[in-house]
Order: sequence, then C-alpha cells, then structure tokens
Amino acid sequence: MFLGTLNNVFMAEIVVKEVLTRKELREFIYLPSKVHKEQPNWLPPLYMDEWLLFDRKKNRSYQYADAVFYLAYIDGKPVGRIMGLVNNRYNSLQEEKNGRFCFMECFNDQEVAHGLLEKVEEWVRMKGMTKIVGPLGFSDKDPQGFQIEGFEYPYLFTAATNLPYLPELVESEGYTKEVDLVNYNIDIPDQLPAIYMKAYERVTNNGEFEVIEFKSKKEIKPFIIPVLELMNSTFSEIYGFVPLNDREKEEFAKRYLPIIDPEFIKIIRNKVELVGFVIAMPDLSSGIIATKGKLFPFGIFRILREMKKAKKMMLMLGGVKKEYRGQGIDVIMAVKMWYSAKKNHMNIIDSHLVLETNSKMRAECERLDGKIVKRFRIYQKDLRN
Repeated sequence: MFLGTLNNVFMAEIVVKEVLTRKELREFIYLPSKVHKEQPNWLPPLYMDEWLLFDRKKNRSYQYADAVFYLAYIDGKPVGRIMGLVNNRYNSLQEEKNGRFCFMECFNDQEVAHGLLEKVEEWVRMKGMTKIVGPLGFSDKDPQGFQIEGFEYPYLFTAATNLPYLPELVESEGYTKEVDLVNYNIDIPDQLPAIYMKAYERVTNNGEFEVIEFKSKKEIKPFIIPVLELMNSTFSEIYGFVPLNDREKEEFAKRYLPIIDPEFIKIIRNKVELVGFVIAMPDLSSGIIATKGKLFPFGIFRILREMKKAKKMMLMLGGVKKEYRGQGIDVIMAVKMWYSAKKNHMNIIDSHLVLETNSKMRAECERLDGKIVKRFRIYQKDLRN
C-alpha cells in the first residue's frame, strides 16, 4: 500500500527485470512475505518447496516447460513478482497455444501490475502463443487461480493466498474469467446418511473390492508409484492437469511423504489392480504459520504436532478408475475416511478446490450439506488483438 502511494505521488520509476541471479531469486521467493507483512494469519508457503519449485536444475517440470521470472522494482526495492510459463507438454496434449502467468504477487499498485503482466505477455507472444491464462502453474498441483471470495475464512494450504485487490488489478489489465474453482466446508456428521451406509454395506458385502489402509509410512511406500500412476489416468480430464513421468512421481512422493498421515490414505483394489484412492491430511496451516514456512531445523516437528490437534481434514487427491465409476468405490472411501476423521475428533472436511464444472464432485459435497466458503478464478486474455 505504502509503496503504491509513493509511486502515485512521486511517479517513481518502475523497473521490471528478469530474475537471473540467486540473490534475485531469493527476493522473488520471499517477496510475498513482504506484501503480507501486516497480516498475522497469512499462510506462507513451505520455503523448502519454493526453492525446489523454482530450481531449473532440480525441478523436472522445466524439461517440458519454458519459464521466465520477473521482479518489479521501485527505487531498487522489489515490489512485485510474476512467472511466465509455456507448458509445451500440456499444449501438445490439448492442442492449444496458451501461455500462462503464475505466482504473481505485488503491492496494491496498478502500474506495478501492468508492468509485470506486460512483460509476461510480451514473452508469451515471443514464444508463439495466442492466449494467456492464469494464475496457473505447471499443473493443477500448483496453486491455481486468485481467491475472489471468502476472505473471512482461513487461507488454504496449496491454494492462492492473495489479497482482495490482486484480482481487481488483473481485471483492469483486460483479463476475464476462464474458469472458477470452489472450496466447500462440510460439517462431519455424527452419523452418515442412511443412503451411504446402505451403499457401503452392499458394495463391501459382495467381496469384489478390498480396502487398503495404513498404520505407518513404511507401509505406504510400495503403493506410492502405483497410486500416482492411477492419478495420471483418473485426472486426465481435469483442467490444467499434466501427467507425471516416472521421475516426477518419485519427486512428488519425496515432497509430500514427510507430512502425510498414513491414517488418511485409503486405497481400493480388486483382484487385478488398484481402482481407487483418496488422500487427505489433517490441516497443517497453523503449524506452517507458527514456523513461518520453515521446515528446518525444528519446524517440521511443530507442524506435525499441530496436525495432531487439527479439527479440520483436508481432502487433497482422489480418483476412481473410469471403468469402475458408479460401482460404489467412492462410497467405500468416504465411509472409511469418515471413521478416521471421527476417531481423531475432527469436525470439518475441507474439499480443497473443485472445478465449478465438476458436477459429480459438487453434488457429493452438497449431498453432505457442504457450504461453499471460497471461490478462486483463473483468468484469460486473447493475445491476438
């Protein structure tokens, strides 16, 4: 706010430059903490993940995507950031010529936002793209969209943590809605609806499907790659999703294994193969806020301790193989997850982000009296004009 006012009064020059040095990358990574400095409940990222995400040598996603980072400066001080991206793999699969912007943050200054977006648009055009969308990272596993509603509720882990003015700045640059995502909160009932229990008993009694549950991370390890392969096949129709290759599966597993809770993973298989999975976790937001996003040297223990006290269960990933949908597998997983939530004295399920066009998932949330508490928007702009 203050920097934006300075710019308006003194017309200080805004300089937007590409991030090329490690010092500049550090400024890029930690800029959001400066923008949100006055927000005690702002949810920072896990900085260990940020350094990996923006490392062109360690993050395999850069092998199939072109990327550029920009920082905006006023009087030598960083006041905004943005990443430009061309996901060549996704464009090839979807037969699109779309560029992307992502990880945008800035103070409330229209000129800064203009400078950042203008630079990315120029870069995307240079790559031969005809449209730009965003915020959208390498895939739907990265934070996507700007939050546009529900700022009275706590921020979400792995979702955007922007202030309300940021979407307004982007809209003023000619961006319009591409697609929205919604976030439901569902009160965990003392008893599941009778229709769920009847369906659960019918499916489990026929003996066709087996539920796999876990007590330790060691038990999970043999299933990690098969589950991610199942994710590749079940997520193929989701907006923004890019299938993980073998190396990316290993990196994804390594990234999340330290913080997942085995009790909140449910896998379904028949006599031949895995056919469904769901992964949830206790809300770790309070732990991340307390440690300011730093896992080491002791932050990881604080986060795990806070997770044990969490009253909210976050749904993270889930899917059923296409040919087995409609056979009650989702019901089995829902009932098993309900038992785990009740055992741990939880009272809210957070749906994570659901595409507004995902009518089946939204119907399930609403069947359980889920309430939309947040809305996120991915924007688009035609670059041919």
